[in-house]
Amino acid sequence: MNRLTNWLHYSSLSVLFILFIGVYLLVFGTYELYALASLTVFCFAVVRALNIYSRKRLKTGLIITYVLLFVLEFTSFELVIFSTDDQGLKYWLARISGIVLILSPFILERITTVTNHTVFAVPSVQEAGTLSYARFNQTRETAQSIHNAVSKLKGTLSSDNIRELANDLPRNNSFEYINNGSLTEAYFAQAEKALEDPYIYIVVSNTGSAASELIGVFTRKQFNHVSISFDEQLDTIISYNGGEKVYPPGLNAEMIEFFNKKEDASIGVYRLSVTREQKQAMLDIVRDINSEGSAYNLIGLVFKYSHRPNIMFCSQFVYSLLKKTGVAYFEKRPELVQPTDLVELDYFRKLEFVRLLTFR
Repeated sequence: MNRLTNWLHYSSLSVLFILFIGVYLLVFGTYELYALASLTVFCFAVVRALNIYSRKRLKTGLIITYVLLFVLEFTSFELVIFSTDDQGLKYWLARISGIVLILSPFILERITTVTNHTVFAVPSVQEAGTLSYARFNQTRETAQSIHNAVSKLKGTLSSDNIRELANDLPRNNSFEYINNGSLTEAYFAQAEKALEDPYIYIVVSNTGSAASELIGVFTRKQFNHVSISFDEQLDTIISYNGGEKVYPPGLNAEMIEFFNKKEDASIGVYRLSVTREQKQAMLDIVRDINSEGSAYNLIGLVFKYSHRPNIMFCSQFVYSLLKKTGVAYFEKRPELVQPTDLVELDYFRKLEFVRLLTFR
């Protein structure tokens, strides 16, 4: 009963907090105040998500969604709300929509916690007075973890990274094919020459791009991108990526130079034994995707859903290619595969390490 009373009290404070922020921003909101409110709500929502009695998957899903909303908010600030000095109806509607977007984590939290019958871990006065030393240490470790995560997130969400993500978001489409024919006939001719090589090469990378850094906050992995190559020199390396602002996001060729976006960028190269027929089948699939069209599955990073077959993210593409040609060495839904799964889930040691490339 005490826990329920505390939770209701906490929820009431949240409602008042929401109303105060909304009214204040509508009347006095500047770009700086909108940004500060967005950051405050984001941090508050993340802390709340970390303190609910629920499954780890739900907590992780909430936090990732909050991050995407946070990026979307700054995009709307830059491109919509504060892009004009016009004081007409559209201006005020844009400000209201921005406020709704800022406060959307509270709405999402409410829907999620009610649907899943979750309760926040807010202790009663009696419980707080009987915290054990072990519980204190656990709380301190949790606080330190949050502090480390927030510190890393602060670096990841720098102004340069936010600007890069904001500029890149409009180029994506998770529902229609927008990339068609980015792989040339010269590429396929080069890949055909590599068919005699009895291996396919899986390349995991730590590029330092804004997207890679953001994904790394939640995966806590060194490598957050994966590609595949038909030759050991990586002249035929491809994956689903942003197209480096040359091609639309989707299936694109890659160059090793593109991976060197920060001082400690690195690339791990592994090889997998395949038959010539399997390698040819992979190349045929790649040719079909290149002809039919593709797009980067940005929504799938959070909701694990692909609207059309050729809308994928990097690890989803590489695993699907292995699965369709009968050389996948672990079982998992393609939408759930993370880049490092291609290495870490190699339980039967099918992969052979080739080399590690660094750019220092």
